[in-house]
Amino acid sequence: MDHTAEAHQTDLMTITRHVLNEQSRNPESRGDFTILLSHIVLGCKFVASAVNKAGLAKLIGLAGETNVQGEEQKKLDVLSNEVFVKALVSSGRTCVLVSEEDEEATFVDPALRGKYCVCFDPLDGSSNIDCGVSIGTIFGIYMIKDKDNVTLEDVLQPGTNMLAAGYCMYGSSCTLVLSTGSGVNGFTLDPSLGEFILTHPDIKIPKKGKIYSVNEGNAKNWDAAVAKFVEKCKYPKDGSPPKSLRYIGSMVADVHRTLLYGGVFLYPADKKSPNGKLRVLYEVFPMSFLMEQAGGQSFTGKERALDLVPTTIHERSPVFLGSYDDVEEIKALYAELAKTSSA
Repeated sequence: MDHTAEAHQTDLMTITRHVLNEQSRNPESRGDFTILLSHIVLGCKFVASAVNKAGLAKLIGLAGETNVQGEEQKKLDVLSNEVFVKALVSSGRTCVLVSEEDEEATFVDPALRGKYCVCFDPLDGSSNIDCGVSIGTIFGIYMIKDKDNVTLEDVLQPGTNMLAAGYCMYGSSCTLVLSTGSGVNGFTLDPSLGEFILTHPDIKIPKKGKIYSVNEGNAKNWDAAVAKFVEKCKYPKDGSPPKSLRYIGSMVADVHRTLLYGGVFLYPADKKSPNGKLRVLYEVFPMSFLMEQAGGQSFTGKERALDLVPTTIHERSPVFLGSYDDVEEIKALYAELAKTSSA
């Protein structure tokens, strides 16, 4: 009998244990961050459960309201937003929350305030709910200098100030990918235990990938750099095989695949959306943070994505993220485009 294998299976690294281990490396920490993360994890478990029984519980379909982005709200969107707002406020560790679903930032009651700001998209890709495609929650965490005098300005920080970021994907399995600034780890929910178990330790994105992910339906509105890059993916001139196109249309699912298999995810600006479509605080920043922590890159077409300084909480930006070499290629094409347009 293989006792080593048996021991390996019984020594489970749960997400709570992992975060506590991280905490023990910082003797000055008081456990606030660990408590906050445990509330986010609880929110993810609740939403995972709701997503699994959405059809049975009649949670599928529209809630009849339109959110701040002008997108029709699904019932699950509304529920997920409520779950996360309540979980984050009740943690007693947050002072301000920014959600995709709420027009204004939520300032926590002074009696329940902590030192963190959480920006989140409670249910990304929710237009895919009815057809069973993977959807997810994205979040980013910042520290606020003065919790008693917090203003909207405190939220509008560059992505480089982010302390932690992650996403939870509700698909064939429920996977939570997290970085607290020292690498990226993936945890899978074991329904029999009700615990997230470490299944993808220290994720590193391949330096170059074989997949590109973009909505080609917008091709006629792209700028020359994007058009040229996609052309190179399909018809490489250096004798290498063409890249495969994979586009799910759910950012969490597309980024998750890119992180594990390599390649590049593109959501460029175009004539229809000159500022891009993805929101900076709770989509671009957290995913860029994870990509960089896994050894990849993230670029806006002008600068490193995490260097952006947003001016509004729902600001949008183009983004190109993924394998280091693939993003490097896009950067070179934009540098070339800038030269020719200034000439």
